[in-house]
Amino acid sequence: MNPRALRALGPAILAAAALVALIWALAVGGGAAPLLIADPGPVVRWGLPITTMVVNLSAAGMVGSLILALYALRAGEKPFERAADVASVSAAVFTVAAGVTGYLTYLNAFNPKVDLGLQSGQQLADFLVQTELGRTWLITTVAGALLTVLTFAVRSWTGTLVVALVALATLVPMGTQGHSGDLATHNIAATSLILHMMGAAAWIGGLLTVVIVRPLLGRRELGRVLERYSTIALVSFVVVAVSGVARALVAIGTIAGLFSPYGLILAVKVVALLTIGFLGAIYRTRLIGRLREDAVSRLFWRLIVVELAVMGVASGAAAALARTAPPAGEVPTSFPTPAEWLTKASLPPELTLARWFTEWNIDLLWVFVVGFGLFFYLAGAWRLHRRGDHWPIYRTVMWVLGMLALFWVTCGPVNAYADYLFSVHMIGHMLLTMAIPLLLVTGAPVTLAARSIHKRGDGSRGGREWILWAVHTPLARVLTNPWVAAGLFVGSLWIFYYTDLFRWSLYDHLGHEWMTVHFLITGYLFVQSLIGIDPVPYRAPYAFRLLTLIGVMAIHAFFGIAIMMQTGLMVAEWFGSMGRTWGPTPLDDQYIGGGAAWSIGEIPTLILAIVVAIQWSRSDEKLQKRRDRHADRTGDAELEEYNARLAALAERDARTTAGH
Repeated sequence: MNPRALRALGPAILAAAALVALIWALAVGGGAAPLLIADPGPVVRWGLPITTMVVNLSAAGMVGSLILALYALRAGEKPFERAADVASVSAAVFTVAAGVTGYLTYLNAFNPKVDLGLQSGQQLADFLVQTELGRTWLITTVAGALLTVLTFAVRSWTGTLVVALVALATLVPMGTQGHSGDLATHNIAATSLILHMMGAAAWIGGLLTVVIVRPLLGRRELGRVLERYSTIALVSFVVVAVSGVARALVAIGTIAGLFSPYGLILAVKVVALLTIGFLGAIYRTRLIGRLREDAVSRLFWRLIVVELAVMGVASGAAAALARTAPPAGEVPTSFPTPAEWLTKASLPPELTLARWFTEWNIDLLWVFVVGFGLFFYLAGAWRLHRRGDHWPIYRTVMWVLGMLALFWVTCGPVNAYADYLFSVHMIGHMLLTMAIPLLLVTGAPVTLAARSIHKRGDGSRGGREWILWAVHTPLARVLTNPWVAAGLFVGSLWIFYYTDLFRWSLYDHLGHEWMTVHFLITGYLFVQSLIGIDPVPYRAPYAFRLLTLIGVMAIHAFFGIAIMMQTGLMVAEWFGSMGRTWGPTPLDDQYIGGGAAWSIGEIPTLILAIVVAIQWSRSDEKLQKRRDRHADRTGDAELEEYNARLAALAERDARTTAGH
């Protein structure tokens, strides 16, 4: 197919296939069937899933085009500008579709009498402001409008990166609403849906953008862009597949659920995604490198048409699933326990020694962080090994241990019991801020990335360029400054626990994720400023590093003692209302948590002090060796020159004395 014709037909093919799949899936699953009570009418029943599908497709165009521009194109050139135009148009469509979806959601939820009177307007305003569902669509619509302006006005590297991050964040509120599952799977359902939406957006939107910018690219440049897109697509496929499986397990519940209408629609979506993955494998292994051949080029673009149609089928099925009742619906218990009221999950069994190794509470976000962290690090180390370059094995071991420890904290017993026992929460905090960063920093990931990732020479930015850019930004210069890193490290202890940030992290899953990210990053920056070998703008003298560690140890100890001395509970309505019949009392448990902050937190600090002392000693030895080698090369010329200068001074003094 002619590239210019495909550019015009590509979005149409995607939308048409999605609409056909949506109508079929709604008919099969009953997602648009009339309600027995308070039916909102066919316009709402059919219009709501259609506008939701438009929201999803326009979000893909908005997010995928920005990601492709940042990773595969060059800022300031026409393909980059065209990709930004795709993002701008998609954001405008997203805004309108989100606003209409919010209004239809209001009609579907309350079935109000619609007129132009003040009362009808007040009801809509109350829905948008006072209900969680209404606020979700209000925030999404406003964010879409903001992105429409930003994608039109911002075309620089840094500005586009910020806009892309805002675009990804815009998908989060929608993901927190469209989940299914019982109370125990609430968080994993929401997290899996958010990640699923982000992965699908990067995947679908990236391909659509490739089709649109194709006429602006030569064949050689097109090959490079397609290779880079295939990397984005591969990562997106993994994210979509794993998050989709997690979400399916929550929604299906049992094997019998696979044979329900929901299971049938899900099967169509799975087959579509597997087909896209298969086509992507063919592109990457057989076709992209041979695009200069006319026959291969024609076959490639025909397959692209097929892939767009299959992507549309998957998108339509996904929109219909959101309106189809799953076999395992969200069914709260009739008489929830206090723990279920607070955490949306049942109280776990008593924490015994064995459960420190057998209890799990998987957080899908950190599964991806650990999985990709291990894969890319080991791939980089293996690339250096194949090239014949040396990479210390102990650094690889430390990185792997750090990632495994991170998985144990975020997906294991610490995550399973942190909401119920303050002491376990504090153990997790100490590990995230001290022990895990100590392991990860020793792995020197930035140095490995700089050595192992291929350097680009065409003006675009790949993984290596973006990592080194991040290391040398003004913000990085501030955050990696030893004084700032130490201040963030110790200051966040007091600010977090003695403000409502702690309460937010308990009540809101997004707050919990923010807490984990914050502790890990502040700990990493602090350890990096002390013992890291990765490049930073400024390194403090070793004496200052030891003094900093002494101060941090003192503040840590004081913080732990302050918690131990408290006579009242922190967030009493939470830890004091769980209804636990096992373990220490809440106040005793808080005392234990303070002891953990005092004792466990000091162990990594002591190790850091030993490492800094060793590095200081080795630094002095290296300096002395450099001086010795210089002396050997110059024959102690500096020493002889110095002695000659002293002799000349002595002779001059002698003459002066004799003259007097």
